[in-house]
Amino acid sequence: MTAALVLRAVIGAALVAYVLSGVADFGAGVWDLLARGRLAERQRAAIAHAIAPIWEANHIWLILVVVLAFTGFPVAFAVVATALHIPIAMALVGVVLRGAAFTFRAYGLQRSDLRARWGWVFAWSSVVTPICLGLVVGGMSSDAIEVEGGRVVSGYLAGWTSPFAWGVGALTLACAALLAAVYLAADLDDDAELQAAFRRRAMICEVITGACALVVALLAARDSPRLWDALLAGPWALGVHVAAFAAATTTLWALLTRRFALARVTVGLQVAAVVVGWGVASGDDLVLGAVPLYAAGVVPHVVEPVLWTLAASGVVLVPALFWLLRVFKSRRASTDEPAPEA
Repeated sequence: MTAALVLRAVIGAALVAYVLSGVADFGAGVWDLLARGRLAERQRAAIAHAIAPIWEANHIWLILVVVLAFTGFPVAFAVVATALHIPIAMALVGVVLRGAAFTFRAYGLQRSDLRARWGWVFAWSSVVTPICLGLVVGGMSSDAIEVEGGRVVSGYLAGWTSPFAWGVGALTLACAALLAAVYLAADLDDDAELQAAFRRRAMICEVITGACALVVALLAARDSPRLWDALLAGPWALGVHVAAFAAATTTLWALLTRRFALARVTVGLQVAAVVVGWGVASGDDLVLGAVPLYAAGVVPHVVEPVLWTLAASGVVLVPALFWLLRVFKSRRASTDEPAPEA
């Protein structure tokens, strides 16, 4: 069981990495959709420049989560993939549409009106996908999925259609938009006007994110009492809540005082605390109330080699990702070349 706990922690860390990178890219699509006025085209160009070099690499974390889940916890994976296959399928379609649309808009040879349509697909899929990912998380945490003999008996609408799950979807979207706004404000130190625009959006989004978190907590009290009790009285609950609140407050202060490098760090800590808090509140369950860790299908002689393989591959993967970010994201080092036409 120790190996299973380690694997669960690795999956949690990969999920945090995906939220702070890939989900933040979806947030950039939200701001692409909301770009208006005389700065709209400059905002879209800045967004394209920010995500173009690395958006494919960011999805490696989601792939890692999926592969480790079905390898290490096959029963839990089967339950989630069965009970929540509708929002999962919608999220996957959104991921594919968003990537294709971004590529066709930025690098395609179509007429400007066709590129504009691809931009519309890119923006709306960036909005829908994080909501669907939130629905999956909400469904797993709803305590509404029922399993008998390893088979889902609660139907295909249980969990993810509740107000609580949709609240989690809204919170996921708000976190994505918040991360993107802060990241963009920190990146645009060579354009004071655009930086100020994204700074305002980030501060507004910080307030919205806090409101969404409060609503989700209140909905959990009604729709998922077990999760609500864990959020209030779990052994790590107070520490996680304090960390999230402190990071959110610091982020807002850093934005107000234009300390963008600090805001980039603290907003990441804030959202990471939310993800960790969800994992802690789930306790020993991988699917709340349906699949505890000991019944998730763990096979020790499979999990242990997977962990050793991860450790060995990390020696290559982590430095490669570090250098990718250093080359393409270090103070927008390559701005001598024009950004892809958006």
